[in-house]
Amino acid sequence: MSYSDLCYLSAAEAIHQFKARTLSPVELMQAQIDRIDEIGAPVNAFSFLYTEEALAAAKTAETAYAPGGTPRPLEGVPLAAKDENSIEGKITTYGSLIYKDNVATSTTPVLQRLMDGGAIVHGRTTTPEFSCEAFCHSRLWGVTRNPWNLDFTPGGSSGGSGAALAGGMTTLATGSDIGGSIRIPASASGLVGYKPPYGRNPATPPFSMDFYNHPGPMARTVEDCMLMQNLMSGPHPHDIVSLREKLELQVDRSGVKGWKIAWSVDLGFYQVDPEVQRNTLAALQVFSDLGATVEEVDLGWTMETQDAADAYLSTLFGAWVAEYLDEREDLLTEYCKSFGHHSQTVTSKTYLESLNTAGRMYDRFGPLMEDYNLFICPTLAIPAAGAEHDVRQEMKINGVPVHPRHGWIMTYPFNMLSRCPVLSVPSGRASNGVPTGIQLVGRTYSDADVFKAGFAYEQAVGGWFTKPADRPMVKG
Repeated sequence: MSYSDLCYLSAAEAIHQFKARTLSPVELMQAQIDRIDEIGAPVNAFSFLYTEEALAAAKTAETAYAPGGTPRPLEGVPLAAKDENSIEGKITTYGSLIYKDNVATSTTPVLQRLMDGGAIVHGRTTTPEFSCEAFCHSRLWGVTRNPWNLDFTPGGSSGGSGAALAGGMTTLATGSDIGGSIRIPASASGLVGYKPPYGRNPATPPFSMDFYNHPGPMARTVEDCMLMQNLMSGPHPHDIVSLREKLELQVDRSGVKGWKIAWSVDLGFYQVDPEVQRNTLAALQVFSDLGATVEEVDLGWTMETQDAADAYLSTLFGAWVAEYLDEREDLLTEYCKSFGHHSQTVTSKTYLESLNTAGRMYDRFGPLMEDYNLFICPTLAIPAAGAEHDVRQEMKINGVPVHPRHGWIMTYPFNMLSRCPVLSVPSGRASNGVPTGIQLVGRTYSDADVFKAGFAYEQAVGGWFTKPADRPMVKG
């Protein structure tokens, strides 16, 4: 097996080879550490590396696969953890100078479950300050770049995780999604990312109480995403909203023949780049060829959706950021200052209206989905923003000015409809080399449906990152 093939090996295949003893966890970990050494500087996906610890843990994992051993579900698989997920005894920065020396006293529940399942954290991945933007640069960690084209962002806020996966520097990665922060980098980096329904995966207060908030998995294959999700989900004693029933997803490759799939390219109010449109329609044709009936629908959604999401995100999330607009403001990145100050203009009235808007959206979407198995739309309206994107600068799509923070991300409507599961999968690549993605949106709490559709689509297109030509060519 080539060095590149090792770096892009799926977790499912790695575990198979570990069990067959044709591959050692140490070999896999070393290959990805070497890959970080090779391209880590230009991509800048990691905030911290734990190389020696990871290699020692991989050596221990090797013994678990020896005769008589009892390997855990993800034993020995490399995992990159977003530098928002705390790890007890290690620095968690949230991408902020304010927290550059902050040592966590506990481990984030979903990350703890992955580690308990045998995954080995070999590094922390970069995030914009306080995970509040859809790109990935900060004063603390600098600019994280997309391995497919270094001029562009890998997306955010789980941008370091996206870049690490796309660059072959990890096998699995964690993310969190409060406005699209898993799905945005999944799309821009050519990955699979899952926003589970609210309550499926536990979180910590206060954001466990925020129905926009969804911790979840990121990977290069649908199966790997499912393997992670099965460990991450389930009730947690410190999270009152975590669902008591634990859902165990199964690999289901029976296909979507006979399904009815609704779709919209623009959700009724977005400007969408022609290459994104082209790749979305091509993906819909794949589903049609698989035997599904695909039908364009009118959701009746308008620009009030964007305004409502902005109002909601500016309350709990924005209020948290605004707490630092004191003597520490000089330490904040400019976009973070802007978000914090904007949050102070939001009133209880605008917050209430954001909830009413979400209700009106579901008044259309809920009854519609009684007639369909799945809904599909693009993940992003453009392949990706520039690596150093500035929300204070004008942005245009199709020559039309759009909001530079919200106008190019098509994810937040499904944070508003938070009980709907959403799987983002690649739909192709644009002429600049940057991937594009589609969202597979299910009916409330129908997690299995979006994974079944994802498996069918992945099988039909032959997967992603499977051949050297399907991988970024970035060099160190």
